[in-house]
Amino acid sequence: MNITINPIAENGAVKLPEKLGFGQLFSRRMFTQKWARGEGWHDAQIGPFGPISLMPSTAVFHYAQEIFEGTKAYRRPDGHINLFRPWENARRFNRSAKRMSMELVDEESHVDAIVQLVRLEHEWVPSGEGESLYIRPTMIATEAALGVHASSSYLHFIIVGPVGAYFATGFNPVSVFVSDEYVRAVRGGTGEAKCGGNYAASLIVGEEVAAKGYHQVLWLDGVERRFVEEVGAMNIAFAYGKHIVTPALSGTILRGVTRDSVLKLAPDLGYTVEEGKLDINEVLRDIEAGKITEVFGMGTAAVIAPVGRFGYQGKDYAVNGGNVGPIAQRLYKTLTDIQYGRVADPYGWTYKIEV
Repeated sequence: MNITINPIAENGAVKLPEKLGFGQLFSRRMFTQKWARGEGWHDAQIGPFGPISLMPSTAVFHYAQEIFEGTKAYRRPDGHINLFRPWENARRFNRSAKRMSMELVDEESHVDAIVQLVRLEHEWVPSGEGESLYIRPTMIATEAALGVHASSSYLHFIIVGPVGAYFATGFNPVSVFVSDEYVRAVRGGTGEAKCGGNYAASLIVGEEVAAKGYHQVLWLDGVERRFVEEVGAMNIAFAYGKHIVTPALSGTILRGVTRDSVLKLAPDLGYTVEEGKLDINEVLRDIEAGKITEVFGMGTAAVIAPVGRFGYQGKDYAVNGGNVGPIAQRLYKTLTDIQYGRVADPYGWTYKIEV
């Protein structure tokens, strides 16, 4: 793919704030390309970050044909930049596009667009502990006409911005409320796709659990409302001593890149791993009995998020005394050391961008 690099207004050197939030600050540039029936993908360019002009009748506003991804760029000790498994995110982007009846992107070109954008915006990659450059590829339907059908045109864009820790509490245990009233996804639905509708449907629950004093919601399956699926926007894992169990992929659970990395990494650290069905009632009994020694979420934004407490049907269940456990600590350190280039990468997961 030939990408046109358009000039932007330069406003001096980039000065990042001392305290970075998450998803609130964006760089000066963005990548865009368009697709239209009969033309294919065209007009690939990197230009100024700014508003997108769409007609009120545009399909994305009415039929929610939209997908996105999330990955990061990390500042290495030598000053260069690492991407972490961007090819996996590109594959998942296309799986989401296929499920939403949208046009597929060329995966190598998609990753190349990220590389070129990050290289141009390298000053926006922070170097503080736990900081990174968040990368958000997105595709939206742009046909300006009403009618329930797949759009005849799409806009693919990528924006980037510096971020700090996903949770304000940092790498500390979060509290989780188990939802048995609302569900996130059902088999045959869009649970495996990373589309906005999945997240929009979860917002009411997020507001309700926050009012109850919890950080996140644990989703159960949509049929029996009994089997564990995801926590918030992350995959979840339970440690029985040195044995790690995570819900098996069933079409309703997002194929997490961090989840996959943990499953590949954990055995090399001396842990056993298993994918299976986890009954919430058995899980809570095992937490009470001390059989489950740790619980943690896994996702791009937080990497590893220890869980210190569950709330379910009026009762709280403390995990590991509400403390961070050694497995979560070790997985977090090992993964982030690879991501930031602090140690050698034996898995070939990182892509180095020299700046």
